[in-house]
Formats: sequence, structure tokens, C-alpha cells
Amino acid sequence: MTARRPFVVAIDGPAASGKGTLARRLAERFGFAHLDSGKLYRATALLVLAEGADPADPDTAVAAARRVSPAVLGDPLLSSEAVARASSILSALPAVRAELLATQRDFAAHPPAAANGVKPRGAVLDGRDIGTVVCRDAAVKLFVTASPEARAGRRLRELRERGATAIYEGVLQDMRERDARDSLRRVAPLAAAPDAVTMDTTGLDADEVFEQASDIIARALAAHGL
Repeated sequence: MTARRPFVVAIDGPAASGKGTLARRLAERFGFAHLDSGKLYRATALLVLAEGADPADPDTAVAAARRVSPAVLGDPLLSSEAVARASSILSALPAVRAELLATQRDFAAHPPAAANGVKPRGAVLDGRDIGTVVCRDAAVKLFVTASPEARAGRRLRELRERGATAIYEGVLQDMRERDARDSLRRVAPLAAAPDAVTMDTTGLDADEVFEQASDIIARALAAHGL
């Protein structure tokens, strides 16, 4: 008898669209394992910057990607703007994406048990190319987006809550530049999968987005007899 494949939810979207928060909440509600794929790239960027190296250098970036560990994934510096900018640069490198692709696909195929040992019902992965590249056969695909202005406002609040000095115009410009890099890169550009449900969160609060996404997943689980 063939084992049932894990139920996978793929969530993609630009920076500060709310996809990470949504993915974590969905994983908790439905008993899924969760992987923030962006953390893999930010961890790689952190290691590159720690060496004083150029994140655009493929050899250096690939070597760093191979050294990503759970300890690095938990580093609070991953949320810094410098790491985010470096991550956006090195994530456009085909060799880096290829290096981290297997890690993401293995997580989806074999979702790790929770800390209490409970086996998850499936996996939810969020990033930029989960539905288009990493998990093309995901049971549910969501593309979470919002206007650049709304996303810049959210990022500005996050930065100020962490005590960082930032101005709205600078954050908005950085957001637009990051969007351009992510959308125009040659390999795995940011885009909604043809079969993804697009959720524009510009005028919605987090709870409204969560409930809409939960309904979509609940219906898909029922259709799969789960």
C-alpha cells in the first residue's frame, strides 16, 4: 500500500505581505509543520556578512548556504534590514537556490515532528517560489500580497518596535527595489502560481486574512478526505 503524501500548503508573496505570520498561524491551527524558507536565505546572508564578503559572489554564498544550521536559523539578527537586503541579492543566484531547494523539498516530503513528538498532518511553507518551484504539487497554494505602501508601513512599524531608526520613504524605496529584484530575477522569480488563490491584504487585518485562508484549507482537507 502506497503511503499518503503529506498535505502541503504553499504560501508565496512579497516582503511584508503578512505571509509569514499567516503561515505560522495556519500551521498551529491545522497541526502542520512550518518552514519559513526566507530564513534559509537570510541565514545564508548572515553568514556571508559575518565574513565581510559580497552576497553577490556565488562561491561565497553557496559555501555559506551549506553551513546553515538550526542555531543560525534562530539568530535574532536575521530580522535586520542589512541581512534582508543581502538575502534579496544572493537569493537571485541560481547556485544558491539550487543548494537550498533540496532542504525545502525534504521538509515538505517529510514534515518533522513537533517538540512534543506529535507527527504533523502536513506542512506549510512560505516564501517567494514555493508554489511555482519548490512544491508545484502542493494541495493548496496561496499568493499573499498588498500594496507597496501598505507593506512599507507594516515594515516601518516592525523596525520601530525593535528600536531601529527608519523613515517611511526609505523603507518604501527599499521595498520597491526588493520587489524588483525578486520579480525580475532570472531563476524562480516571485510570481503567483497559475493555480494559486491570490489574497490582497491591503485593506484586511491579520485575523480576516487568517479566517479566509483557514476556510480554503479546511475545504481542501475535506476534499482530500482528511
